[in-house]
Amino acid sequence: MDHFLPVSSISEAIQLAVAPVFLLTGIGAILSVLATRLARVVDRARVVQRRLGLVTSDLHKEMLMSETGLLWRRIMTINWAIRLSVTSALLICVVVMSLFVGDFVQINLGTLIVYLFVLAMVLLILSLLFLLFEVSVSTRKILQNTEHLVAEYEHRGNS
Repeated sequence: MDHFLPVSSISEAIQLAVAPVFLLTGIGAILSVLATRLARVVDRARVVQRRLGLVTSDLHKEMLMSETGLLWRRIMTINWAIRLSVTSALLICVVVMSLFVGDFVQINLGTLIVYLFVLAMVLLILSLLFLLFEVSVSTRKILQNTEHLVAEYEHRGNS
């Protein structure tokens, strides 16, 4: 390895590695959204757990137990999305490192870089699918609660 690398070679390697760095920024934003959703779901699970100890009605207890199960499913889904996003980000970091090092080491890392990048994209896609699933579960639950409240309101209005 040459001890005096031309600045132009270093500059080209940095330029080549910049695009995946922008991808890392996007993954960071996705992780921020996931962390916020996780925090909100965990907060709601704590509220439901506290209420569960206070209710006496079997119907109310059953509703809270059902919600607890749904909240834990959402927590697990978000956790998987976070794991997949973080793993994708780590692979992108390895891609950036490989792009940079590959320019200065006499080893062809092209095939490895392709596989790592494709794997990172697959993991990111899976993470986004988990996020989509969690959002749809959350929305479905909100709609069910709204329908329940509307039906209860109409029932009280007719009484």
